[in-house]
Amino acid sequence: MSTTSTLSTMSTSTTSAPTCLGIPLPIVTLNRVVLLAGITAAIVFQQPLVTTALFFIILSAIVFGKKGSLIFMVGSRLFEKQNLNAATEYPKLMRFNNSIAAILLGGAQISFLLGAPLAGWIFSGIVAIAASVALAGFCFGCFLFYQFNLQRYKLFGQQQN
Repeated sequence: MSTTSTLSTMSTSTTSAPTCLGIPLPIVTLNRVVLLAGITAAIVFQQPLVTTALFFIILSAIVFGKKGSLIFMVGSRLFEKQNLNAATEYPKLMRFNNSIAAILLGGAQISFLLGAPLAGWIFSGIVAIAASVALAGFCFGCFLFYQFNLQRYKLFGQQQN
């Protein structure tokens, strides 16, 4: 059972409208595949610039949302028909997950620049492991998002959206 399905009331909904507010799950899956494939290729070919490119791709999605996400743009075209009836993921959850990936990939970039490639590959590898585990059905970032919101609610009560 995936954490995404556990968070069904918070993170997923079914929609048939092409102008849905959430992120269609085929695009979420594409995001995970791009991260996993990119980092795997970077490690295999020892090319830190691939992780740099992934960092900027993910960073633009965090800063600008769907409109600034290269993966969302490509996924919207590739999976146009599938996206119409696909379940969606809560955009704040996607942004949270991408933020974690960006922090780790940013740490990797700093490590590479400081001459500590092993640390850079470890930071990058953590992102790849999280993406592969999410593809297998357990989203660790979703679990952290749930815990973060649960603790925030316990401390501060219900938040205004």
